[in-house]
Amino acid sequence: MLSPLIAAFRTPDLRKKILFVIGIIVLYRLGATVPSPGVNYVEVHKCIDTINSGGGNQVYSLINLFSGGALLQLSVFAIGIMPYITASIIVQLLTVVIPRFEQLRKEGQSGQAKMTQYTRYLTVALALLQSTGIVALAVRGNLLPSSCGDNILNDKSILGLTIIVLVMTAGACLVMWFGELITERGIGNGMSLLIFAGIAARIPAEGRTILTSRGGLVFGLVVVAVLIIVAGVVFIEQGQRRIPVQYAKRMVGRKMYGGSSTYLPLKVNQAGVIPVIFASSLLYLPQLIVQLTQSSSEAPSGWQRWVSTYLADPSNYVYIIVYFLMIIFFTYFYVAVTFNPEERADDMKKYGGFIPGIRPGQPTADYLGYVLSRITLPGSIYLGIIAVLPNLFLEIGNSGGVQNLPFGGTAVLIMVGVGLDTMKQVNSQLMQRKYEGFLK
Repeated sequence: MLSPLIAAFRTPDLRKKILFVIGIIVLYRLGATVPSPGVNYVEVHKCIDTINSGGGNQVYSLINLFSGGALLQLSVFAIGIMPYITASIIVQLLTVVIPRFEQLRKEGQSGQAKMTQYTRYLTVALALLQSTGIVALAVRGNLLPSSCGDNILNDKSILGLTIIVLVMTAGACLVMWFGELITERGIGNGMSLLIFAGIAARIPAEGRTILTSRGGLVFGLVVVAVLIIVAGVVFIEQGQRRIPVQYAKRMVGRKMYGGSSTYLPLKVNQAGVIPVIFASSLLYLPQLIVQLTQSSSEAPSGWQRWVSTYLADPSNYVYIIVYFLMIIFFTYFYVAVTFNPEERADDMKKYGGFIPGIRPGQPTADYLGYVLSRITLPGSIYLGIIAVLPNLFLEIGNSGGVQNLPFGGTAVLIMVGVGLDTMKQVNSQLMQRKYEGFLK
């Protein structure tokens, strides 16, 4: 078990990459604990204790999850990696709508560099918008519980609030740079590893809260349930449909190429955790609108009461049903956007490849679309079940939001997926040096 890890650290270049990743993660977690200028650190931590005991606003709980709890502390890295994730998803979706982006995607490395530049610009804009919203909620008293009082921000002048917004925006840009450094010089995907580090950093504190508030028996049951969910997630994440592909022999000059047999892997969970993030974000949008429009001096209107009753309570049956259906819809939507059967069929035809029993061209595209639609159904149902399981057993964990709980569905999906991808990359590095890898 430990021999591959020892072999990884004995390899100089691989050891350097692993230590580089660890160093960046330490810097990231350090920035997540440093408060922004003008924030009352003592009062903020009193509020966090209040939230852990059962209060708090859940509008930004997904961002708080990805930032490793830095959001509620109003730290330098309060919004974390979320603006870059949103910008990446938007740019990826725009490749289907805007022909210019589609052309850049096909230009190879130069086009990819241009799209990365657009993603960075959009990240800065989203970070500025998001940090402004967070500061506005903090000033209005809607970000943290009302029992925290008005002492969260020491300086509520325009200049003081502008400084906090600029610091948070700069922190998001620095986190984006950290992620790109890890991807370029380290092991694994930098953004995913930063999210992994943020979620993992909160597990001990959340576990201690469950242990002290619910007792050892409930804590043991939660641990067993988490292990079962992790085993199921690993099993499904590794599942794939392998479509055989045969390449015909062809002459290039005096050499014969082709004649090989391979397969096209279609994963059961082709969309990853993106549909869960989409559904969670859209479900939080009505709550955010209510928080920004509701006045303490006026009675809530009909739609505000409906949103507060059905869409603000994660244990409500309407919330669970809407959440589940939205995950299924976004799974099909995202798979349709990211996987183009016609493009894959054209690539196979261009290089002399074909699926045995299926004619090249449009019949191959129709067959790939048929298989993809059939395999996406169990994948979407799996994502929905994993995501709503914590909602169904909400009373076991904290009384706060489900996404705040690192044992929740979104957190488990992210951590298992990132862990598997990172292990595969380390394993491939070891196999290149003829070592026994992690995965046997």
